[in-house]
Amino acid sequence: MVGSRLVPVELADSAEGKPEITLRCTVGEVAKLEPVQEVAFLRLGEFPVDDPDWDVGVTQVLAEPYYAAGELAGPSYLADAETFYDRIPKDEVEIRRASLVRSADGHSLGHVEAFILDAQDSVTHFVLERGHLWGRRDITVPISAVAKIETDEVTLGLTKDEVGELPAVRVHRW
Repeated sequence: MVGSRLVPVELADSAEGKPEITLRCTVGEVAKLEPVQEVAFLRLGEFPVDDPDWDVGVTQVLAEPYYAAGELAGPSYLADAETFYDRIPKDEVEIRRASLVRSADGHSLGHVEAFILDAQDSVTHFVLERGHLWGRRDITVPISAVAKIETDEVTLGLTKDEVGELPAVRVHRW
């Protein structure tokens, strides 16, 4: 198994109307690409090692409780944490499905569901998933409405009410 790798977009192809992405390289060539995900065991408050070429992207922390001797029923304390994090090139950001979307007036609006590309593979819109299981509404947001992008978070230049006026769309979930 190769694991997660940072693949240049120039090596990717997609077929019209299909959910697959194919790569123009061998498994061996993919194995030589930079790994994306790292794992570190950190003490509370520590940060993964600084690297001059890479930043820390999306993280997931698994913390184990620590109990002092004879205190199993008492309060717990966090000791070490197993931290899974994505390595991203310096001065880049990481956005994924489920990245948080905020309005210009500070409201949490929902999550990124998908990206819409034009014929030149440029992002023109993203799909914002709002609501919950029974009241879900997908909205296409023009990329021009994005004011700021940080790792795992998109901030819009639109207020919550302005986003509410954007048209809803049906999204095919493969």
